[in-house]
Parts: sequence; structure tokens; C-alpha cells
Amino acid sequence: MKTKLTNISELFLNAAKKHPNNVAIIDKNDQSITYAQLAEDVKATAAYFQRKGIGKGDRVLVFVPMGIDLYRIVLALFYIGATAVFLDEWVSKKRMELCCQLADCKGFIGVWKARIFALFSKELRRIPIKLSLKKKHKTGVPVTQVPPDTTALITFTTGSTGIPKAANRTHAFLREQFDALLEEIHPKARDVDMPVLPIVLFVNLGVGCTSVIADFKMTKPEAINEAVIIEQINKHQVNRMIASPFFIKRLAQYAIEQKVELPQIKKVVTGGAPVFPQEATLYVKAFPQATSMVVYGSTEVEPISSIDAQTLSQAPETLPEGLPVGDIFHKTEVRIIRVSDGNIPACSALALDEMTLEDGVIGEIIVAGAHVLKQYFKNDAAFRQNKIIVGNKIWHRTGDSGLKKGNQLLLTGRCAQLIEFEEGYLSPFIIENQLVNIAGVTMGTLLEMNQQRILVLESVLNKEILAPKVGNIPYDKLQVVAQIPRDARHHSKIDYGALKLQLGA
Repeated sequence: MKTKLTNISELFLNAAKKHPNNVAIIDKNDQSITYAQLAEDVKATAAYFQRKGIGKGDRVLVFVPMGIDLYRIVLALFYIGATAVFLDEWVSKKRMELCCQLADCKGFIGVWKARIFALFSKELRRIPIKLSLKKKHKTGVPVTQVPPDTTALITFTTGSTGIPKAANRTHAFLREQFDALLEEIHPKARDVDMPVLPIVLFVNLGVGCTSVIADFKMTKPEAINEAVIIEQINKHQVNRMIASPFFIKRLAQYAIEQKVELPQIKKVVTGGAPVFPQEATLYVKAFPQATSMVVYGSTEVEPISSIDAQTLSQAPETLPEGLPVGDIFHKTEVRIIRVSDGNIPACSALALDEMTLEDGVIGEIIVAGAHVLKQYFKNDAAFRQNKIIVGNKIWHRTGDSGLKKGNQLLLTGRCAQLIEFEEGYLSPFIIENQLVNIAGVTMGTLLEMNQQRILVLESVLNKEILAPKVGNIPYDKLQVVAQIPRDARHHSKIDYGALKLQLGA
């Protein structure tokens, strides 16, 4: 049964009371802090923010990397009822300034690099209150009680055009997300976790476990030093890892190639990008003592479903129906509706039933539930594009295509990438999995451009060698490139827009 909380920071404060001597966070430089000390610092930081003029409902732009300071600052903002605002680290200056205009923040806090950058940005300069990263106030203040629908966190998502889309996370939503993730990833107070996904560390702080921050730059994932990460794991006796597929895959490959054993790892959780059977096999081999799990979700809803790596590794490599992403989470309602380009801002229950497809038919995945994001910040267009109101229920359109088989969910890629073919669809997403299994091909996809189906392969081999290897994939033109652009966030997904520009669309 849920405890009655009106401020999400109280989850952490309660954990600090129960486990005061547990280490809360170990930073990249091995600096650590206990729950008791972090709770004291959160209250002192909250008092400092209030003295500087930040209060309930005020928005503060936070430019601080993942570490002890970040969580102290964000928890202090939650504590006084203020709102933490985040931008992607790799956002362009132009896009950043547009986000700042939209957020209209009262305060700004950042590391020295961010403060220097702010001198050259008109929008950052106009934020009235500049906050010190390290200052605190000796006299604490009581936690601010806020209505459940008060915004706690605003996160602008990656995008380059249109009005920036920002997830508007209220205190009530964060509590629902905490409860859902708690059921799915099961952290315990005795655990030592390495959470590379920032939201997961908040979940850890709500239960009293230790989080070790990986010595890893999320802005430069390809520069990961696996040996350094493994040294951290061994030094701090990490028994859990929760990270992007790119991170887990690189670590697994290194462990297998270097014959490094990690018997202390008992749980591995990944999500944020697709994981195919051959990759799941790597997890099973590299972490034989662990339960490895792949979680399917998105910015707006986490989790939607999950599958253990052992089960996924046994799926046929050709994925004849789609990529299995496991059992639908019991708090998530899932429907598959007809693929449609247009907005469906509202409809009746009967109209939704008519749009809903039967089991085994590919369509768009839509979801509903208490842990599904209900709103975006100052962006009605994003709401109309991504939400469907049916009575008092809001359904989220994931933009992903897939199909249901009972309580099992299978993915067939982004709806926008599906290619109409004969009586159904070609799924470039499934074709990509076939291509990556071809010797000499590191990545590939099928695009529809200028009324042609173009098969794009990332390879050092030439067309003459590759053409006989692509099997019965129906394409009009074969293009070989040195590198296919990846997404900035996880470095795992294809950036289709950038790829089309690269090919001259």
C-alpha cells in the first residue's frame, strides 16, 4: 500500500531515515556520501535556494552532470516545490535557446563550463537568478507540501525542428513511475547498483541502495573504456547494472573477449533501444550468474513490457513476426490500432474499438495507465499528435509499430519507417536485424526515398561482394556507406533523418 506523500522528495527522505548509514552515491572520482549526509545536504541546499528567491512553482534550469551534486540539487528543488528543467547535453545552441524561451526559468545552476557557455547565450543571460553549485545554508527548511499535479521535472527530448517537446512530470506522475519501475527492476537496500540511466538512480534513492556512477560520458558513448568500468565494478562490488543496450553490449563483448569473469553481477537491466536475440546471447554468456532483462518503454511510459535475455536469445534470428519484447506490464494497458499519419486527439470508446486491430496484425502500439505521461510542457501540438482522449482516459501513441499475441508484445519498428508492400508492410526494423547478421556488415536498413527502396549498408566491403549476401530483401538500389548516423542519446538506434540527408534526400 502506498504511503501518503505530497512531495516526491519524501521518498528519499524516508529511505534516509531507514538507512542513514548506507552509502547513497559513489561518484566517478570515488567520492561517496551516505543517505544521512545527503539528506542533510538536500535540506541545506533547499534553504539556500529559498534565500536566493527560488520557491514553489519556480523553474530552474539545471546543467550539472550525473553525480552527487546533480541529485542533491534536484532533490532540493523538489523539496521546496520548485521545478527542475533539463535539456539534452548534445542540443544545439539554437535549439537550447528555443527551449529556454519556452521554459522561462527563474533560476540557472550549472558547472563552470555551463556558466562560461551562459555568457555567450542571450537566453541564459536573461535568467534572473544564478545559483551557486556548492553553496548551502546552515539552517534547514521544512519540506514544502504541494498538490499532486504540481510539476516536479521538465525534460526536453531530442529534436531539431518545431516547438521543442518536453515531458511534464508531476509529483504524482513521478510517484507512479517510481512504483512501476520498483516492481520491474526490484532494487533492495543492500544492493550496489551501477545505474547509467539517470531516472533509475532516483528509484534507487527511494529504497536505500547504493548507486555507483559509471566513469562514462553519455555524450561520447563510443569512447567507453570497458576496463575502467570493470575496475569500478570490482572495487565497489557492484551486483546490478541498469544501462543502455550500447553500454551493456560493449561491456559484455569486452568481458567475453578478455575472458573477464563478473560473478558478483546478479542482475542486468537494459532499455531505451532494441535488443535482438544475438545481443541477448552476449548478455547470457558474459553475465552467467545474472538475471538479464530487457525493458521496453519510452520517455512517456516506462515500463511497457519486459523480457528476460535467456528467452530472447532463443528467438529465431530471422524474427518472422517481429522482435519479442515480452510480457506486457500488468499496470500498462496496450492496444494495437491502425497505422495513421493524422492526429486522433479525441474519440469515443466505440471509435477506439473500431480502430483496434486483432491479435497478430501489425499496427501502432498505444498505451494507457497511471504511469503513462499525461501532458507536455506548453506544447499543445505535441499533445494532439501523441495523445488520444477517450472519456476520462488518456492513451499515449508510442509511434512504434508492432503486434500482440495474447499478453506478448512484438515490435516491428517505427510506424514512420514501415514500407507498404503488397498486402501488408515491409518492416525495415526486422530487415535491419537480418543485415547485421551478414559478415562484414555492421549496420544496415531499408529506406523508401524518391519512390525507390534503397538498401543502405554500413560496411568496408564493396557492392559487388555484398549484393549476393542480402538474400531476398526487396530493394531497388544498394548503397554502401562508411557510417550510418546513430541517435545521440543511446548511440544504438539509426538516425533516419540524418541518414536521408546523408544520402541526398
